[in-house]
Amino acid sequence: MATKNQIIAAIDIGTTKVVAIAGVKDEFGKINILGYGQAESKGVVRGSVQNVSEVSAAINTAVTKCKAKAGCEFRNVFVGIAGQNVRTEINTHSKFIDSGIIKQADIDQLTREVYTISKDAGEEIIHVIPQEYIVDGSSIIGSAAGCPGRKLEGKFFVAVGKANSITAIRQAVNMAGLNIVKIILEPIASSEAVLTEDEKEAGVLVADIGGGTTDIAVYQKKVLKTTSYVPFGGNAVTNDIKNACHIIERQAENLKVKYGSALNLSEYSKKIAVVNSFGTAKEISFSDLANIINARLDEILGGIACLIEKYALRDSLTAGIVITGGGAKLNNIIRLIKFRLGTDVRLGQVRNVDVNASGLNDSEYTASVGLLIKGFEYLETYLAGQSRAAQETQKSDTNLEKEQQSKSATSGTSKGKKKEGGFFSRIKKWASDFLEDPEDNA
Repeated sequence: MATKNQIIAAIDIGTTKVVAIAGVKDEFGKINILGYGQAESKGVVRGSVQNVSEVSAAINTAVTKCKAKAGCEFRNVFVGIAGQNVRTEINTHSKFIDSGIIKQADIDQLTREVYTISKDAGEEIIHVIPQEYIVDGSSIIGSAAGCPGRKLEGKFFVAVGKANSITAIRQAVNMAGLNIVKIILEPIASSEAVLTEDEKEAGVLVADIGGGTTDIAVYQKKVLKTTSYVPFGGNAVTNDIKNACHIIERQAENLKVKYGSALNLSEYSKKIAVVNSFGTAKEISFSDLANIINARLDEILGGIACLIEKYALRDSLTAGIVITGGGAKLNNIIRLIKFRLGTDVRLGQVRNVDVNASGLNDSEYTASVGLLIKGFEYLETYLAGQSRAAQETQKSDTNLEKEQQSKSATSGTSKGKKKEGGFFSRIKKWASDFLEDPEDNA
């Protein structure tokens, strides 16, 4: 369904920064970013909202900047949730088809039913994503709509969030005067921003190295297979430098960004960085700095290696690993990952969205842009579902009208009354309702 001129907005609540972003789609279906704003993140620890008031203030600052740049107003937003606040499972669900031909409506119903599966107390289902369909015992490549069959089975990736984490996010967003349309798992958003369809088909692992955590997503045969996380990110590296060098956090971050390296190279042996620490000039060698960074990155990469072994991915990541996030900008990190994990690695950059003019072409903004991409996808999915429902309603109305006309011809009376409005006016209204009734429709 067309979403031209429909403004979509998203909020990325990260450990180091909060980003608000708004965009529209042009007549060619390309997303154009209208504007963005960011604020220092306070009250967030490793991707989890700890202080609602502080996070709400940061959201308000970022949104105010975004609206000023974009020249538009919005209240309804898509919001990201970090991987450590979510557990995932694979669920299989089935239904019998009376008509003998599977319709998209049957697939939609099957998906909706998965949202009602039992879950532990204090949990909420965030995503239900199909992985595979089976019709009468045979696996189907692609969509099962249109296939003949009596039994439809679906294998679904289900992401279940912690209710207290989701509640804290909602409270912070609502306090900033905004409504949540849909909460989106951030590793999925990052993947949408940086991956090609060929990479998803071949098999690829995305590692978003953020400030608090490293979020992971794995795709094979164009299907999301799993997500996970490592409970360390760039802030852990900064903290290690601070403690080892006995300096303050701001100085440690500056050292990491300016002189840090994921590998201790021979040319570093004679290079020295000087830090003014409490009135005293402190010399820190590049080699020592690299060793500190390497030790923490080795722990992060060890977590990724464990995931690869757990799911037997060693031979199936044909497209290798794509890294993104602020931590992906460290010098020589790609060389380290290639050596440590023995696979091809590339730096993930935003695709299919014009980010150069907006200044969002840095890898640290991929999750933010990805949330915007997923926002448009959810809106289009919703409208497509409503379009199918409208067509069914229109078909039913037509049959009813014919039946009434037949009765009228027999009795000489008229009972039918033409409904006001039309198919496209209903779709337009649903597009508005989708964004006016947050979280009820996506």
